[in-house]
Amino acid sequence: MVVIHHNPDCGTSRNVLQLIKASGYEPTVIEYLKSGWTKPQLLALFAAANLTPKTALRVTKSPAKELGLLNENVSDEQIFEAMLKYPVLVNRPIVCTAKGVKLARQSETVLTLLDKWPLGPFHKEDGEMILDENGNLIKPQ
Repeated sequence: MVVIHHNPDCGTSRNVLQLIKASGYEPTVIEYLKSGWTKPQLLALFAAANLTPKTALRVTKSPAKELGLLNENVSDEQIFEAMLKYPVLVNRPIVCTAKGVKLARQSETVLTLLDKWPLGPFHKEDGEMILDENGNLIKPQ
């Protein structure tokens, strides 16, 4: 089973979802901006992915700065509580599989969570090839 905490307005999130589907999986898609987060859910995701509120905080295209969450003296608890109130503060996508849980900010990170990969070649939305014609990961230059 594959679960993706997804934002359809995010290019990286869309690329990760396409990688998952191209690999032959039918993931459970959770649009967390609509559903929000529960405290137990977010705590469990962070623990499983080895994230803290600070490392999972989305600082661009979010109200993080306006809410004062980028200040050095802000605690993880303050950031976490803000994330519950403003789901957009959580970086995405977060993907869960039997192999683990990861924040897949580089689209190809999701491949480490999948037992099977797409047949190559695979291109991201912007045209960047991440899997060659043989399905091998292309290392960034």
